[in-house]
Amino acid sequence: MSLAEELLKEYEHVIESLALVPSDGGKFEVSVNGRLLYSKLQTKRHAEAGEILGLISKMVD
Repeated sequence: MSLAEELLKEYEHVIESLALVPSDGGKFEVSVNGRLLYSKLQTKRHAEAGEILGLISKMVD
């Protein structure tokens, strides 16, 4: 299952928009409802398994 599918499966009821932005140079960013939740460029590392879901969980609580 892709990250987008996993996010929508769990949080479709609160996500108005979802953007996964892969780009050159190793950047990977995840924004939900216009809010940047994760940036590989800023953290200088890949997200760990479940990390993005955890960030969204904190956002909706």
